[in-house]
Amino acid sequence: MARSAFQQKVVVITGGCAGIGRALALRFAQAGARLALLDIQCEALEAFRQQLQSKLNVEVLALPCDVADHQQCEQAIGHVIEHFGGIDVLINNAAITHRSAFAETELKVFERIMGVNYFGALHCTRPALDSLVQRKGQIIVMSSLSSFAPLLYRSAYNASKHALHGLFQTLRLELQDSGVNVMLVSPGYTATDIRKNALKGDGSIIQQSPAAPFKVAAAADVADAVYQGAVRRRRQLVLSNVDWRARLLARLFPRLFERWMVPRLSGIKSSR
Repeated sequence: MARSAFQQKVVVITGGCAGIGRALALRFAQAGARLALLDIQCEALEAFRQQLQSKLNVEVLALPCDVADHQQCEQAIGHVIEHFGGIDVLINNAAITHRSAFAETELKVFERIMGVNYFGALHCTRPALDSLVQRKGQIIVMSSLSSFAPLLYRSAYNASKHALHGLFQTLRLELQDSGVNVMLVSPGYTATDIRKNALKGDGSIIQQSPAAPFKVAAAADVADAVYQGAVRRRRQLVLSNVDWRARLLARLFPRLFERWMVPRLSGIKSSR
């Protein structure tokens, strides 16, 4: 079943040429899917398209797109539907982060992070929804461990991930009789460039990224877990490096969790 579930299916991936998005593209390509990759990095996107076509002989549509721009998203999704005839899976993966205290974070940083992480998913899902309903497809949303464990100095990032859960949990309820599956995925620390490209409070790029405080997962392993979850049409997939005991602690003893665990998750030492 896993080998044939996505044969010739149309899979759209935002942020599709780097990190987890790139790994997802490779995984679904190996399963015989036809791909539409949306990314803001035009040259890298085209190079990846050529690589996929030459090495895996997969049909790929590469579309430069800033997901924070709703018009670009509508045009890109419309192009996908026109080219392939419809969409079977939409993976909202594009994301950016920051590392700055709330009081030192300019409004433009909040707006940019919400624009990509939250509105990007909204902008792509709306024009794709009719096609997904027609094909009884899937919406996959790449969230974060911060959906249940807020990270210090990531207020905009944390807010964007919480917003995703509010939006897509509601959409799941509205689509429960449509045949469309909505899967929310919460990875932990993963070997990608998202931390290397994190924003400062003034919107500039942080030159040095702090080391991850926990074991870092390989993007390919995360992609395979997401693929297997899609095969089973899971509703939620928690892949966090933080084990179930920490998540239980967060739920039952939030103050203890905030004092002991949140600083470690955030990559800083607690002074308490």
